[in-house]
Amino acid sequence: MSLLPVSEAQARLFALAPPVAIESVAIDDAAGRWTAEPIVALRTQPWRDLSAMDGYALRFADLEDKLTVIGESAAGRPFDGDVGAGQAARIFTGAALPPGADTVLLQEEARREGDALWLDGEGPLRRGAHIRRAGSDFLTGDMLIEAGIRLGPAQLGLAAMGGHGRLPVRRRVRVAMVATGDELALPGAPLVEGVLPASNGPMLRGLLAGLPVEIVDLGILPDRLDVLADAFRAVEADILVTTGGASVGDHDLVRPALAAAGAEIDFWRIAMKPGKPLMAGRLGNTVALGLPGNPVSAFVTARLFLVPLVAALSGAAQPAPTPLPGVLGGDLAATANRAEYVRARIVDGRLVPSATQDSAAMRALARADALIFREAHAEPAKTGESCFFLPLA
Repeated sequence: MSLLPVSEAQARLFALAPPVAIESVAIDDAAGRWTAEPIVALRTQPWRDLSAMDGYALRFADLEDKLTVIGESAAGRPFDGDVGAGQAARIFTGAALPPGADTVLLQEEARREGDALWLDGEGPLRRGAHIRRAGSDFLTGDMLIEAGIRLGPAQLGLAAMGGHGRLPVRRRVRVAMVATGDELALPGAPLVEGVLPASNGPMLRGLLAGLPVEIVDLGILPDRLDVLADAFRAVEADILVTTGGASVGDHDLVRPALAAAGAEIDFWRIAMKPGKPLMAGRLGNTVALGLPGNPVSAFVTARLFLVPLVAALSGAAQPAPTPLPGVLGGDLAATANRAEYVRARIVDGRLVPSATQDSAAMRALARADALIFREAHAEPAKTGESCFFLPLA
């Protein structure tokens, strides 16, 4: 069986299930979710011409004259009147510009005695200075946020400014997690020779932290075909993610157990290093994703497949991560027939490959800032050459 390129495997994975259902949530509960529909402005911003600074609203043509202050305009309390020839109104940042005024004189550029006002500096050099024009940010009906965009702090602020208190998003994705292996024990269990702490569960939960998911932890299951198949049949989730048992050894039973439970395997074995023995398919309405057991392989494949799958089911317009350009801080050997994801640290703005790339070396992974992406059949690369990477922070 030929190895599947990463990009093709990602596309096939995303095609296994449509996005989950849409729900409307309060804007304070929408952080980290993806928009299910376009968000359109319900109001105009600014709603009127507003002052960008503290100062005085006046007519530019009167700037060199002695003026009379006739009132005040503050945010939420606009001046109730017009500014005529020879007149000015005290104005504060965010306040509505009174009719008749066309310019704001900064308070630092003014001298005032009682209601008398004079220019006391260079003043504004142009008509309309220090004014935020009505609709200069957006107008009622403008597109604010397209569908499929993740809602971060700035997007939430924009939606609120646009008049929205609730937002249409996809419901949280339900992820069932299973670790397999007779040698595994829960983290913190008594340390016994030959028993390995199950590190993949906490690691995957950390990768999914901040994403709109509900995690169902099915614990550690033994290397028994019947136990695994029964557990898989009982899963009620959008994603079933397993770690371990995905290769071809006598005790690698995830693939036959999925088949016994009624799953249809879509693909198995990816042209990537680490992480070749990844598999994916459908188990009823559930997307089954089998990750390798070695912790670094599990991490890299989860970063490239599990996290993007959650994004795809959440309605992300672009779920797959996009490598960023960088500069190498160390030499790299040529690659073979698989794309490679090299652990690296960012030092003085350059990507320095970790000394060890063993798929079980967790300390190097924990110290890494990035994964350098290397195409299959790439030539050797030298320090200072350009590269592409995925940030891990």
